[in-house]
This record gives sequence, C-alpha cells and structure tokens, in this order.
Amino acid sequence: ETSFDNFHSKKDQIYRVVTEYHRPEGISRGSGVPFPVAESLRRDFMLKEVASIYRNQDGFYSIESGTNGEPVPKYKEEYAYYVEPQFFDIFDFGWLAGDKKTALSEPNSVVLTADEADKFFGSWQNAIGKIIKYEDQYPLRVTGVLRNTPPNTDIPIQLMISFKTLKAKSGTFYENMEDWVSINNNNDCFLVLPAAIKEKQFNTLLESFVKKHKPSEYAKDGLSLQPLSDMHYNTEIGVFGGHSFSKPLIRVISLIGLFLLIIACVNFINLSTAQAINRCKEVGVRKVLGSNRMQLVIQFLTETFIITFFAVLIAVCLALLVVRPLNVLLETRLPLNFITETGVIRFLCMVVLAVTFLSGLYPAVILSGFNPISALKNKIRLGRQNGISLRRALVVLQFCIAQALVIGTLVMISQINYFQNKPLGFDKDAVITVPFPRDSISMTKLNSLRDQFLSLPGVRELSLSFGSPTDNNGWGSDFKYNNSSTQTDFNAQLKWADPEYFKLYQLQFVAGSPYKASDTITGYVVNEALLGKLGVHDPKDAIGKYLQLWDDPAKHAPIVGVVKDFNTRSLKRDIPPVIMASWKNMYVKFNIKLQMSTVPQTLTSVEKLWNRTFPAGLYEFQFLDKKIAEFYKNDSRLSQLYKIFAGIAIFISCLGLYGLVSFMSIQRKKEVGIRKTLGASVGNIVYLFSREFTLLILISFVIAAPLGYYFMHRWLEDFSYRITIGPGIFLLAFSASLLIAWLTVGYKSIRAALANPVNSLRSE
Repeated sequence: ETSFDNFHSKKDQIYRVVTEYHRPEGISRGSGVPFPVAESLRRDFMLKEVASIYRNQDGFYSIESGTNGEPVPKYKEEYAYYVEPQFFDIFDFGWLAGDKKTALSEPNSVVLTADEADKFFGSWQNAIGKIIKYEDQYPLRVTGVLRNTPPNTDIPIQLMISFKTLKAKSGTFYENMEDWVSINNNNDCFLVLPAAIKEKQFNTLLESFVKKHKPSEYAKDGLSLQPLSDMHYNTEIGVFGGHSFSKPLIRVISLIGLFLLIIACVNFINLSTAQAINRCKEVGVRKVLGSNRMQLVIQFLTETFIITFFAVLIAVCLALLVVRPLNVLLETRLPLNFITETGVIRFLCMVVLAVTFLSGLYPAVILSGFNPISALKNKIRLGRQNGISLRRALVVLQFCIAQALVIGTLVMISQINYFQNKPLGFDKDAVITVPFPRDSISMTKLNSLRDQFLSLPGVRELSLSFGSPTDNNGWGSDFKYNNSSTQTDFNAQLKWADPEYFKLYQLQFVAGSPYKASDTITGYVVNEALLGKLGVHDPKDAIGKYLQLWDDPAKHAPIVGVVKDFNTRSLKRDIPPVIMASWKNMYVKFNIKLQMSTVPQTLTSVEKLWNRTFPAGLYEFQFLDKKIAEFYKNDSRLSQLYKIFAGIAIFISCLGLYGLVSFMSIQRKKEVGIRKTLGASVGNIVYLFSREFTLLILISFVIAAPLGYYFMHRWLEDFSYRITIGPGIFLLAFSASLLIAWLTVGYKSIRAALANPVNSLRSE
C-alpha cells in the first residue's frame, strides 16, 4: 500500500490537477476537470508534459469476424481510456512494441497491454497493425503494445485510445470538448511540474488561470494540484483503480500487528518468569561453577533468539500459505515471492532482534540475578504474592489489547449490518439494470423491446432511465429556481427517467405527482433535500414553481411533484438535492423489476430477447442490491480483517493464560491435594484458579472500554448515517472474553481439581 506508483522516474514532480468545489458547507475536491484544461495549461504556461486521460467504462470491444462466420468474442474492458500522447512522457509504463511519441497521435488508434493483446490476437507479437472494433462500429488500429502494468499503480491500464478519437465524437453523446463549465469526473489531467516552480506557487497561478477561462459565475470552483504521492491515500478524491487506502488506516493495521506481537512477547515474559523457579538450581550450579551474570544473560538471550528465529521461519511458511486467501479477501495482487524482497528480509531480521531483546531481556536479567545459595536451596520467590506484580500487569495489558480489538470489531460489524439493513427510501429487491446500445438504429427498437419485456411472465415493472436511484454517476448542476436571475449556490444531482420509474422503485410522493410521459422535459420532480436547500418548508408550495437548467429554454419547466428523500449514494454521505425529469435522449438502460419466484427463468428470457434485438451488442446486467453492496465492500473487507485480528489476539492471550494456569497447577499441586484432603470441592479448586484471572480480565476491560469507545466513535464520525455505540457491545465484548478465558482456565483447573490428592502428597 505504500509503494503505489513509486516506479515512475518523475514521481516527485507528477501532479494531478483537481477541481475545488466551493459550497456554503465548505470546500470539497474532485478528480474531474473541464476538457479544455490540459490544452490551456500547455498553451498558457508553456508546459510540455501535460496530458488528459478520460476513463471509458461504456461499450465493448471485439475483433473483426473470421471467414467461417464463427461468433466473435466481445469484451467489456474495465480499464479503458482515451489518452493524449503526452501521457507517456509523464508516466513510465514500459513498451514492448510501437513508438510512445506517435502511437496515440492520430484518431482511431489504440494501444494495448500484453495481456489484452494476447486476449484479442493470441499473441501480442501479432497485434501491431490489427483492428479492434469499439461497439462493433468504430475501427481502432493497434499502434503499440505495453508491458502489463504492475499491481501497485492507481492508473491500471489495459486499453488506451487516442484522445483525438474522443474529440471526433464530440457533439454526439459526449460533452462539448470546449466547455469550461461542465465537469466529467472521468476526465483527469496530469502534469510534470518543473523543478523551478513550487506546488504552492503554481496553485496561486491556477487562481488567475481559472478566472481567465471560466465564466465569472463559475470561477468560484477553482483548480489545484494534488501530488502523485497523495493520490493513493486520499479517499475523498479517489483514483481510477478504485483502491484508495488512507494513511490512518495503514497506521491502524500496522499498530494492530505490533499489538499482536506485544501480546506474544507478554506471553513469553510471563511464562519465562513463571518457570524461573524450575531453573533456579541450574542457575545456582552454573554460578557455583564460575559463570558470571553476563554469561548467563547471553545464554538466556540466545535461547530466546533460537525460539524467535524458528518462530519467524514458521511464520514465513504460514504467510506464504495465506497470501492467496488474503488476495481474495482484500482484492489485492500481493505476489508469492514477496518474502524474498530486500525490505521484507530486513524487516524480519529487525523483528527477530527486537522480539529477542523485548521478550528475552527481562527474564534473562531475572534468572541471572538469582543468589546461588538460595537457588540451590530452592528458596527463590518471584514477584509479590499479593498486590500488583509484573506478571499480573502483563496479563492486564494483553487482555486490554484483545478486548479493545473485540470492541472495535463488534462496532464495525454493527455498522456494516446497519448499512445493509437500513431502508433506503426505494425498493431494491429483485431489480436488475440492463444497458442498451445508443446508436440511432438501436434507439428505434426500444419501444418494441420494452413491450416484449413486459409480456414476459416474470417481469413485474419496467422503466427506462439514465441510471438507477443509487447510480453514482456524479451528474450534478446548479439551476435557477422560480424564474430567478441567478443560479443556486449548490448543485443538484440530475436523474433522467420515465414516469414508470417512480412506480417501479416505489418512490413516495409528499406533494404533486409524476411528470407525464414525454421524450423531452415537460416537468420536474424534486426531493425534500432540494426544498430544504431552497428554504421551502411546505412541499406543496414548490408545486408549479419553475426550474431552469443551463439557461436553456428547453430545460425550463415547472415542478410537478416532490418525493420523499431516498439514498442516492452510500449511507456514509448525506442525501443530496435531486432533480428528476423525462429526457429520452439521456436514457441508457432498462430497469426491470422481476418476480422473485421465477428470477432464473426470467433472466434467461430477458437475455434472449435482448440478444435477438441487438445481435451486434454485448448483453450485461446487474442486480441493484449487489451494486449497493459495492458501496460498503471496502468496509466489509476490513471488518473481516478485524475479525481475524481480534480472533488471533484472543487466541494468543488465552494461550498465555493456559500456560500460566498449567504452570500454577504444577506449582500448587500439593496445595490442591491438602485442600481436597481437608474437604475442598471441585468448585472450590476451580474458583481458586479462576478468581485472580477473572479480576485481571475485569481490570483490562475497564481500561479497554473507554479506549475502544473513543477510537470507534472517531471512526463513526466519518459516516452521515451511523449506529450509536450502546452498552450491549461492551457487555458482549466482556462476556465473550470472560467466557473464553474461563473455558481456557477451567479445563486445566478441573483437571487439577479432579486429580487424586494421594498422588500429589505421597512424594517429595
């Protein structure tokens, strides 16, 4: 996570230009910039190394059909981009074939990675000069082949089309390439900042740059630089790879790893000092025979070193076994040979030395300090019999860490469950979204296909729209309200859908009704959040008031309805203002509500109808509830990871507890025999062994509970919708820890209590 994009030679000078949105609630930043930014930066600042890169997630790619008429494979590429040729002057992605200076200088040219070229043409050596078709319409000539990108990059590339190809499409479904107002979050701009110019200085220059090019009413949304070194850790702005990983999270996971190591060291210290009595005669003999204290310290440290060294060897083997499951859990690509890297080997050597001294030094000093006469007479007494001893303090420490991890894990699980179960304000069950081609011929088939879908027995409702209620398309705009002469100082999220959309998703109206069916905008439906921003308290007062988008007379229409707020994005964020209207030219997918009892059969029928209608297209669908689950995928992964951490912490703590109780049962064997002879019951003996550890676990909980509450409350503050940390979580954490500890202690205690007292009393 700390090595992303470190392999670029100009990494310290590479910056991404991002947009700063100035709103009444504060400043936020987004990765997208207006399309003309890159060209204007090159022209105004005489910068050569500036490039736009536009992510293209729509459509599919295929090769020309063979002579035998066999079906041609079609591929949906997750990491396809339109790229300016200067991009390869900025970033060091290796080339296998082609010239990076000219490969993407002309329209309709494409560069592939080796794996992509192998997929299309069998071997990347055969790719140069071949043709790939985009959406079975636009031929793209292969002009270069790149090495496969490493896993530690936030710009994972598979297929890169020349930016001039995108410009040639301007005026169709794509934005006006000269528009300084509209911002597409898929359009990023990178540059190499000359060494003579500092980041802060250039940010100041960007202020005047924005004022020069943007209309005055939009100049409040400025531009600033984001260092390449910040991209991977900035979860607010995001990256193309979708794998941001905050530095605080890296620190938390590192600390948890350190804490687990500390728990293990605590166990070693406890068990070593507990067993010191067994070695006191050995120490006495060695001292009588001439060993000095330093020699004994070295001996005991050497023993610790040997144990630690072999523990690390076993750990390396275990780590290699869990790399694949870990990659699946976290969706990473950690290589199996990571152990051989110099940094990892150096780290493991440091761990061996650090653990040896941290866990071995104290027992070595204690053992080597025994008086030889007392040691030989077996009269050594360790620690205080009553009150606080180091061993008790260490038990408290390790259970404090373990219980804090358990509390944190329980809070995370509760929050994830809350995300998954909270009503979103619309019906998401058994709904699929199915994109369709947008060429002019395909658009004429929509009404017929719609009727055929509705005739299927398993289809309950159907709607055409730009996206589902939770599609995070980022299409927002300010607007004019009630014939105002000025735009609002906030953006509303725009959602284009036909009137059936409201019935399918069961959106609830608090005033008015849906707009009429129309190919163009004749009326708007808004949500309560938008009225709140406008200061309208009664939804009925908004009905009949006019909205206008982009000063376009065709987008001037009355508000005909107000719906209850529904979550249009992750529950981590507030519900934004929403404007909805019917605009056929913007529809890109079907929304289909299925009968729950016949979902598999209906999906098959839908696919057959779609393929029959669009034989040249690529059919795909997505269940809406799965899409919503994607919002919380990272949190769910971390929750799984913390479960593992907490389990390991409890397991290690109980191992230490088991060792201590085992040793106590041997040391107090005669005491137990005498107590049983005098009439003590099994319960009395178990209580004798359990009471001290129960008290220590209670003390550790008293320390862990406020710490766990503080840090998890801080974590929850990042979410707009969150649980309240109640006493139940703490009671569950304490009860679980106590129960596991009792089971650990109880087994050994019962064995000691059931032992025949005669066996322990008849011999010295």
